[in-house]
Amino acid sequence: MTPHLVIVPGLGGSGPGHWQRRWQEQYGAAWVEQDDPDAPTPQAWADRLHQVIAQTPGDLVLVGHSCGVLTIVHWAQLYGGHERVRGALLVAPTDPEQADMAQLAPAVCAMAPLPLSPLPFPAMVVASDNDPYVGAARAEAFAAAWEAEYVPAGEVGHINIASGHGPWPEGEILLSEALHAWTPPDIVRF
Repeated sequence: MTPHLVIVPGLGGSGPGHWQRRWQEQYGAAWVEQDDPDAPTPQAWADRLHQVIAQTPGDLVLVGHSCGVLTIVHWAQLYGGHERVRGALLVAPTDPEQADMAQLAPAVCAMAPLPLSPLPFPAMVVASDNDPYVGAARAEAFAAAWEAEYVPAGEVGHINIASGHGPWPEGEILLSEALHAWTPPDIVRF
């Protein structure tokens, strides 16, 4: 059976038209709805992710964007992962410790400090060279610390609606490649 996707949105909940919302509809993915999508905290957001994982049957692939990436990383540290999580696609991780984050997105600062331990499942970090919320070198350092594959996306901003990523065909290719790598050969994939 194809793994179920669990979409972990960032600050504000990845609004209408965002590639995460499109993937939710296209793939019938589970959605992690936070009680307050504008006020992240490591424990509360990780707890909600853990609830959704527990309620979603079968093998799972987590798909985080921005502060959703931070949620996945905190969840992995707090809960130690889950045996049904086959991998995570971590897109445009936000750096809560970035010097100007208090001006850019002050709520994100609550997610600091960011865990930098290896993740208990395979992961792929996709980051832009000109993302205002994380420098490319820092995103690459996150990937190394998490023992994740690093995929530079070029100069494509924050990989969200504002940067022109409603549909994100390159992301669907990366998702397909990740599913191929993280599931046994006899499993049907998207």
